[in-house]
Amino acid sequence: MNDFVHYFSDSDPSNVSSSVKLLLTLTVLSLAPSILILMTCFTRIVIILSFVRTALATQQMPPNQVIVGLALFLTFFIMAPTFQDVNKHALQPLFDEKITLDEAYSKASKPFKEFMSKHTRQKDLDLFLKYSGAKERPKTIEDIPLTTMVPAYTISELKTAFQMGFMIFIPFLVIDMIVASILMSMGMMMLPPVMISLPFKILLFVLVDGWYLVVKSLLESF
Repeated sequence: MNDFVHYFSDSDPSNVSSSVKLLLTLTVLSLAPSILILMTCFTRIVIILSFVRTALATQQMPPNQVIVGLALFLTFFIMAPTFQDVNKHALQPLFDEKITLDEAYSKASKPFKEFMSKHTRQKDLDLFLKYSGAKERPKTIEDIPLTTMVPAYTISELKTAFQMGFMIFIPFLVIDMIVASILMSMGMMMLPPVMISLPFKILLFVLVDGWYLVVKSLLESF
């Protein structure tokens, strides 16, 4: 233990600084999945795409890898202006040692806060501001800490995703009800309605170019 302390006490400050930067980089990389899921539009996209698959009742078609992959690329497409802003005003100046780590964090969090604030319900934000113990209400978006903004944004996204998912379910539910009524009137109650309605749902989805409409709705929602 003494040798360990002695090593760092005698080390060159630049080496210690590099070690700290490496540690911080590894920490950020380990948190990257959570940041991607909770601070971007990924949550809404992947939930709605999952709703589409469930409404179609196609089990594992498309596979989870396809849904997550499409959600990731749509996320990068929608969040591109935000990522570019963060890279220009926070990451590049930090790498060039023009600003400190604290300044980079502040500059990087601002574009994300602006994006999240546009899609966060006031009711959800007030809930977390109330329980955060803040004595004064934040005057600007920059004054809201990420520990408050992120969960408020997340539950707002969940509600929005479920609302859009409900609208997606309606036409497929109507098809299931029609097929079940026809089978019951014909006395074919032992035949599973899903087996008959599945081809009709897929046919309807293809005829209306469903994937195009779903992705278009997702892009327009942001």
